Amino acid sequence: MLYRLYLTPLLCTAAAAAIGFYFLFSLAPVLVFILMFVSLLALCFFRVLALFYRGHRSWQLIAVCSTAVAAGLVLGICAANAGSKEIYFAIDEKRITAIEGVLLEDPRIISGGRSMVSVSLKRCAGEGGLRAGSRGEITVFFPQDSVLKLREFGRGTSIFAEGYLRLTETGWIFSASSLHIVKTAPAVERMRTGIRLNLIQKFDGKNWGGLALAMLVGIRDNLDSNLTVMYREAGLSYILALSGMHLAVLTALIAFLLRKPLGLKAAAITGSVIIILYCFIVGPMPSLNRAAIMYLLGVVAVLGALPKVSMSILALSFLIQIVFTPSSGNTISFILSYLAMLGILIVAKALVSLFSGKIPDFLLQPLAISCGAFLATAGVCSYTFGFLAPAGIIAGLIIVPATTIFMTGSILWLVLDIFSLSGLLDFPLSLLYRLMERTASLAGFVPGISGTNPFYILAISISLSLLIVTLEYKLRVKRLKLRAFHD
Repeated sequence: MLYRLYLTPLLCTAAAAAIGFYFLFSLAPVLVFILMFVSLLALCFFRVLALFYRGHRSWQLIAVCSTAVAAGLVLGICAANAGSKEIYFAIDEKRITAIEGVLLEDPRIISGGRSMVSVSLKRCAGEGGLRAGSRGEITVFFPQDSVLKLREFGRGTSIFAEGYLRLTETGWIFSASSLHIVKTAPAVERMRTGIRLNLIQKFDGKNWGGLALAMLVGIRDNLDSNLTVMYREAGLSYILALSGMHLAVLTALIAFLLRKPLGLKAAAITGSVIIILYCFIVGPMPSLNRAAIMYLLGVVAVLGALPKVSMSILALSFLIQIVFTPSSGNTISFILSYLAMLGILIVAKALVSLFSGKIPDFLLQPLAISCGAFLATAGVCSYTFGFLAPAGIIAGLIIVPATTIFMTGSILWLVLDIFSLSGLLDFPLSLLYRLMERTASLAGFVPGISGTNPFYILAISISLSLLIVTLEYKLRVKRLKLRAFHD
């Protein structure tokens, strides 16, 4: 596995962009200039060597990769600065009594029945009728009596809210005491909001309805808070957040229904359109967007325009996402999503190769994926949440397949509801819900790892990952030698 991860310009660009985005974004302009100058010198040096040693392809590759590294560093630093959410009020913050802006997302219900939403600032108002243009993104908290109105109008709506501004550790927050609708959202956004409201109404009253909404369209307002706690303590929170796993269920259904009647390429193109519409309805979610971009790039690869290499597709997806949505690169879901995919593509595949024939495939594949994702994200999870739950690796063997069946059943329930036959699936879906709830509850009783220095966790996870990949490499080399001997 290790020797198959050969260096390519695309991987170099993505790796350098990640370094620039997460570690070099705060460099002073002089240091950035020096860094670029050194990169240019290295480029010239390797380019000259490539000209003198035309027969040695390694020097040519190094010359190209050095160019890719320099370009990646510039791209990462620029994207990080473009994604910084600096707010400009144009009024003394202490005097601000109202704001006007556009809802960037659908409101989320939080504890106490209040709602939270990100708003793109347009204007601020202060004491004495003072008004001024403003810009930036700010988190706004609305009182409980505004929730229904916010949910009804949804993303894209222009609002005016009175309240007060306060500074927290995460930045500026506006606590609203009133809400006024200035302008409704565009027609397309209103249609999207109507679809979401219709889904909420359809699943209302079902004990499993909140989970279905969370897994199908990311609406977690009706999700049982006790279930959320169970999943978090069991290390299964990723199940409740829309990601590649959920998109995989949808794409598998699309492939199953369309591949035979349309053929591979036509089905892939049709699936792309469905995925784009799905992401539009769900809204901006970094982990889901990552999975969608990778799926679309996979379709391009199927059409012959890209090589069918998973690592290259992941690298290109990362570059696309930080260029078009740089602010998402700083979210924890974005970071965990890409780290998990790296763990699956490198560590999980190595584990499958190591234990192939020793563990049944139906257990080995999901177990390797869980272990690979867990090791790749352990350091970040420990640093961010202060807690790790290895029991989630084993519990996932039950929860993940059950979730796949539950999602498929929920989609089928919606189809049957058109013909007033959805009641046929109420009991099976309720049974599955109870199974997942019970499994998460039991897994939560297993002691986790808490209060540990996250850097120790990171060092251990990297060491274990390297050990697994190295053992797989040696085993593969040994197999190749034995094959050559027998031949």
